[in-house]
Amino acid sequence: MNHYQERNNNTSIEGQAVASTKLSSIEVALCGAAAGAVSRFVASPLDVIKIRLQLQSGRSTFELFSGQKSLNSDRKYNGAWHALKLIVREEGVRGLWKGNLSAEYLYLSYSAVQFLTYQQMQTLFTFIEKKHGKPIIDKTLQPFLSGAVCGTTATVATYPFDLLRTRFAAQGNVKVYKGMSHAIRQIYSKEGTYGFYRGISASVLQIIPYMSLMFGSYEIFKKSFRRLEEKNLWGSNLKGSEDLLCGAIAGVISKTGVFPLDLLRKRLQIFIQDGFFGLYKGLTPALIKSAPVSAVTFFVFGQTKKLFEKLHGN
Repeated sequence: MNHYQERNNNTSIEGQAVASTKLSSIEVALCGAAAGAVSRFVASPLDVIKIRLQLQSGRSTFELFSGQKSLNSDRKYNGAWHALKLIVREEGVRGLWKGNLSAEYLYLSYSAVQFLTYQQMQTLFTFIEKKHGKPIIDKTLQPFLSGAVCGTTATVATYPFDLLRTRFAAQGNVKVYKGMSHAIRQIYSKEGTYGFYRGISASVLQIIPYMSLMFGSYEIFKKSFRRLEEKNLWGSNLKGSEDLLCGAIAGVISKTGVFPLDLLRKRLQIFIQDGFFGLYKGLTPALIKSAPVSAVTFFVFGQTKKLFEKLHGN
C-alpha cells in the first residue's frame, strides 16, 4: 500500500518502493479508492462467512480444530465450508455479497484516506530529514509508524460504513434493516449518533498494530525482491507480481497478529464463553481472505499508479 515516489528516492523505505513521478494527493486518493473497491469485491464472500462465524454462539475447542459438530451443538454454522454452503442454499449466491454496498463505500473511502494519509506521512518524514540533516526516526521503522497513523485516521473517518457493513453481513433471512437508508434511520433513532461509532475504540486499538504490521512487513519483503531484481534473480517478466506476493504475505502476517482484537471488537464476551481458542474463531476464512485482498490491494494500487505516471509522461 505504498507506491508514491521514485525507487531511487532515498528519503524513506516507502519512497524507495515507488514511482518515477510523484503523484498528487488527488491521484493517490484515486489509486487508493480503486484498490479498495476491487479488493472489496474479492473479499465480500469470505468477509460474510467470517462475520457469521464470529457472531454466532461459541464453539468448543474440539469443534474448532476437528471441524466436526458435536451432537448437542445448536450452532448454525459448523466451520467456513459449511457456512458457505448453507448461506448459498438459504440466501442464494447474492447472500455472499450481503452488505457489500456499505462495504464498498467503506473500502473505497477507507483506502483513499489511508493512502493519502500515508503519502502525507512520507512527506513529513522527508521534510524533517531535510530540516535536521538526518531522519529522527529510523527508516526501517517509518513504514510501521506511518501504517499506524494512516490506519487510525482512515478508521475514524469511515467507521460508520464499517458498522453498517458488519450489521448487514450479520443478518440472515430475518431482515432487521431493509436497506442502507432504513438502517441509518433505525440506528440513529434507537442509538443516536453514538450508535454509528459503537465499538470504535476497539477498532482503533486493532488497526494500529494491524496497519503497522501490514506496511512494515510489506516493505521488508519488497526490499528483498528489489535485491533479487538488482542481482537479476527476479525476472523482468515477473515485475509487478512482487506486489501480489508481498501483499499476500503482509496480509497473513498482520491478520494473524491482530485477529483476537478483531473478534473482540465484534463479541466482547467471547473469551468468557469459549476460552482462549475462542479468540481465533473464524481465523481460517479471515486468513484466506487477507492474502488475496492484500495482494489485490497492492497490485491494483500499483497498476493505477503506473497509469497516472504514464499520463504524466505524456
